[in-house]
Amino acid sequence: MNEYKKKIIFIINPISGTQNKSLVIKLLDERMDKEKYSWSVVYTERAGHAIEIAEQAALDKIDIVVAVGGDGTINEIARSLVHTNTALGIIPYGSGNGLARHLHIPLDPKRALDILNRGVIDVIDYGKINGTTFFCTCGVGFDAFVSLKFANAGKRGLLTYLEKTLLESLNYEPETYELETEDGTSKYKAFLIACGNASQYGNNAYITPQATLTDGLLDVTILEPFTVLDVPSLAYQLFNKTIDQNSRIKTFRCKKLTIHRTKPGVVHFDGDPLQEGKIVNIEIVNKGLRVVVPQEPVKDNSNVLQKAQEYVNGIRLINEAIVQDITYKNKKILDKLTKKGN
Repeated sequence: MNEYKKKIIFIINPISGTQNKSLVIKLLDERMDKEKYSWSVVYTERAGHAIEIAEQAALDKIDIVVAVGGDGTINEIARSLVHTNTALGIIPYGSGNGLARHLHIPLDPKRALDILNRGVIDVIDYGKINGTTFFCTCGVGFDAFVSLKFANAGKRGLLTYLEKTLLESLNYEPETYELETEDGTSKYKAFLIACGNASQYGNNAYITPQATLTDGLLDVTILEPFTVLDVPSLAYQLFNKTIDQNSRIKTFRCKKLTIHRTKPGVVHFDGDPLQEGKIVNIEIVNKGLRVVVPQEPVKDNSNVLQKAQEYVNGIRLINEAIVQDITYKNKKILDKLTKKGN
């Protein structure tokens, strides 16, 4: 028998994602290695509660703190564990699960628990946007604007996000940004600027497809203004890991990035919105977080038909949004003509 059992705290966010988490509690007793680990379970009661629990766990020298939730829950827990000996574990239960997907942690809780049992640990980078820690992506522009809309949507899930994205995109005005890196300064008129530590937003939407979590570099994707005709190819390439090949996209890598914009506004970090000023400072901190990872990269076994259906649903929403927009504009024209006729 093992003389020393590693200690784990499972932090469960009861409201993240769309799935019930009662299964996890049952699986802990069935699946976890009782010879190797002892554990306890804590439920978050409010925004920011996971930060407090994880901070105390690190002080108590708990071996692993497991986030049972989405990227928001993971962010709260992980920011309290950076530069400590306590490792982050993940059982994905969010709407997007960007970090879990990048790390090839299965969405099936049984398989995610198997990875915890093996206990393989890697050390990954993390980022900061105006001092706020992120682990997946951050940015300014349209995706930050949508994250604010999504946060207030009242319901979660991929289709809600797609709906918000597509309906808002038709009327969103690109902004001009000045970007300053260690290599110099440049100006771009951009629909969005996304900065990736990991490769995706979540839901396998790869906005920085070449990003890795251990290179000490920020991957920057700039989406320049585009037309409705560009949307299908952009959407396809986003989910096909090839968006960096689109002519509307510019990419580069850096350690630090300062974004100058004309007015204060929203930014996003790991999918959550945050109001910030005209100047946005983003940087990567190399090798700052211990994470429990698969022993070997797990192949993406996502159902091809499911991915295709998600894409078709997205295109359907695009078409509906375009029709709605054209109908609205035509109605305004007809109203003007009617008034002139009278």
